[in-house]
Amino acid sequence: MKVKFLATSGIIAALYIAVTLLVTPFGFTEVQFRVSEMFNHLVAFNPRFAVGIIIGVFISNIFSPLGVYDLAFGVGHSVITISLFIFICKFVKNIWARLIINTLLFTCTMFIIAFELNLALELPFLWTWLTVAVGEFVVLAVGAPIMYALNKRLNFKKLI
Repeated sequence: MKVKFLATSGIIAALYIAVTLLVTPFGFTEVQFRVSEMFNHLVAFNPRFAVGIIIGVFISNIFSPLGVYDLAFGVGHSVITISLFIFICKFVKNIWARLIINTLLFTCTMFIIAFELNLALELPFLWTWLTVAVGEFVVLAVGAPIMYALNKRLNFKKLI
């Protein structure tokens, strides 16, 4: 692996962790506004950002009040959804379409987190799916234009 890739992945992971811990009360349990999830949009620009994001999710979830549940389901959710998204990106080249698809894909797959919360805290599955999906949608919908604007300045495709 190249040093540039490792350094960039480490920076993305560190940013994900810092932003997650900054909003800790709103990053876990049934009402989630995990602002760091907007970093998922980086994969729309370059799939290699997935490594840093997944490492960031793993380390962030070590601090979760749900412990092992969040390590398994949270990281699993990210791996599954990012993998699906990378596959979809092979067929979709328009960056705005990718950002919209990513937002909708992550929102829909929040059933994985709802299932986790149902198992760990015995929260009602459908209601929890709705609450975590709404939080994910808001964060990613607000994050899409931010990441698009940052890409204009930083050119994410060439950063990693």
